[in-house]
Amino acid sequence: MDTLLQLLGWTGVALLIAGGLVGTLLPVLPGPPLVFFGLWLAALLDDYRHVGTPTLILLGVLVLLTVAIDFVASALGAQRVGASKQALSGALIGSFAGMFFGIPGLLIGPFAGAVIGELMARSHVTQAARVGFATWFGMLIGTLAKLALSLAMIGIFLISYWL
Repeated sequence: MDTLLQLLGWTGVALLIAGGLVGTLLPVLPGPPLVFFGLWLAALLDDYRHVGTPTLILLGVLVLLTVAIDFVASALGAQRVGASKQALSGALIGSFAGMFFGIPGLLIGPFAGAVIGELMARSHVTQAARVGFATWFGMLIGTLAKLALSLAMIGIFLISYWL
């Protein structure tokens, strides 16, 4: 029975980490938090013999950083091209609202929110489009940063486990 529970536990670890990496690229799942919980489960299954509190705290800080990146990256992209406060607010609202409309909403939400906000502030279509594309580019950079941090979390865990 103990072997079956271990097998189920390690299967859960693999599923959480794999699902987390997929969720980092396709914003349908909370990717980095799933990676974190998979790594935490791995430490638990090992009775914290190889990976202890300091490593788990570091991983927790990294996952909090990825959550912040998720919400801020689009707005920072918009800010780089001189977006108005309304466009920045629109990008954040669009990012949040997009979560309720699946992958298309997550891809279009920040762009649409920034464009609408910029149009409300200045009603200049060219600038609004620039802001929208900069927002989308910021989201892309944010996704790459989240992927890098998720892979770093796995690397830190493995180093801690084997050292």
